[in-house]
Amino acid sequence: MKPTRMIPKTFNVSERTPSGLYDELNKEFDFDFDPCPLNPNYKIDGLEINWGKRVFVNPPYGKAIRSWLEKALEELKLQTEVVVFLLPAYTDVKWFHEVAIPNGEIRFLKGRLKFSEHKNSAPFASMIVIFRRKK
Repeated sequence: MKPTRMIPKTFNVSERTPSGLYDELNKEFDFDFDPCPLNPNYKIDGLEINWGKRVFVNPPYGKAIRSWLEKALEELKLQTEVVVFLLPAYTDVKWFHEVAIPNGEIRFLKGRLKFSEHKNSAPFASMIVIFRRKK
């Protein structure tokens, strides 16, 4: 008989931002909008609406990240002043090299974050990517 292995629950692509991290970033940037809040009653697609002036984005992780980064660049041409992303520190993907590096300030976070109600840390490192309106 084979031993039973526990298969870990995969990380949900939409997880709540750790409140301490959000509070720290909000003190610095004074956010007025979040285009993708983790709220089951929120029925608006953040990629299809105009954003605020000082925006925080913890997008669903996965292939859609590039779409959120590109949307931020569009919004910066309109009324948005700054967009702050919480992202997985995937430095080997195209969006990191083609969109994040050329357009943003990147802050790597020490250690791994704990999201939502998980007792374990995320299975990846995280980073903050900041896009600012060009003067």
